[in-house]
Amino acid sequence: MQRRNFLATTAVAAGALTLLSKRSLASLIADPTYQFKPLRSNMGIFTERGGTIAWLSNKDGIVVVDAEFADTAPHVIAELQKQSTLPFQWLINTHHHGDHTGGNIAFKGLAKNVAAHQNSLINQKAVAVKANTEDKQLYPNITFADQWKTKVGDETIRTHYWGPGHTNGDAMIHFENANIVHTGDLVFNRMYPYIDRTAGASVKNWAVVLEKAQKQFDKNTLFVFGHAYDPVKVTGSLDDLKAMQNYMEKLAAFVSSEIKAGKSKDDILKATSIPGVTEWQGDGIQRSLSAAYDEFNV
Repeated sequence: MQRRNFLATTAVAAGALTLLSKRSLASLIADPTYQFKPLRSNMGIFTERGGTIAWLSNKDGIVVVDAEFADTAPHVIAELQKQSTLPFQWLINTHHHGDHTGGNIAFKGLAKNVAAHQNSLINQKAVAVKANTEDKQLYPNITFADQWKTKVGDETIRTHYWGPGHTNGDAMIHFENANIVHTGDLVFNRMYPYIDRTAGASVKNWAVVLEKAQKQFDKNTLFVFGHAYDPVKVTGSLDDLKAMQNYMEKLAAFVSSEIKAGKSKDDILKATSIPGVTEWQGDGIQRSLSAAYDEFNV
């Protein structure tokens, strides 16, 4: 047995040395930890740490949706500047959370305008004041209510807001020509979501928002999600929105029934699954249960 283990270990080591002979150690260390991936119609995504970034680069300039963190945003900026010398026309935030707006500051002096829902600006300012990080923010200078649109080259960008969901300031960003929608954190694809009750989130209306989105967009729409349990699946289809809607509806139904049955919050938080939910994974089911309890226990 020991000889067999030694031979296996030697084989692995030999394979590693062969790899290193073809690729220097320096090149391995220099490999980026992020992904910069084209999708279609001059658009693509960037992922490193935090919420997924979507980008557009066309003949009139560059548009970026969300900004991750201050130390990762420069990577997407550098990649886009390799593609184009044109200006950053817009930075658009889907909502205020730091893994989507922390990198805004890297666009200071680059992005001509920063846009977000009006509640997203209020929330971003409130969080920054509380954390004493106002000097590390780049706030939106353009805000909107239900809808807003702009045009960059041949692309029309339209935002949609249907009320509270993940927060009270989540917008979906639709690039109409490409037919690509950034959902922000209104979709956590197959992973337990964060539901920010301190920023006006609503379990009940989140499902409504997703239902309205399915009516607004079509079978050819490509969606970019804020997060996914499988990192490869940060893009998807209407089926994924329907699945997220089903999760929110099953969560609401389960917690409501438990409250009606006289269960305490502590009792409800002991649940390790939600009836009818089979695909959701990861940590955080208690966050969902807690948020639903706080919303429905009135």
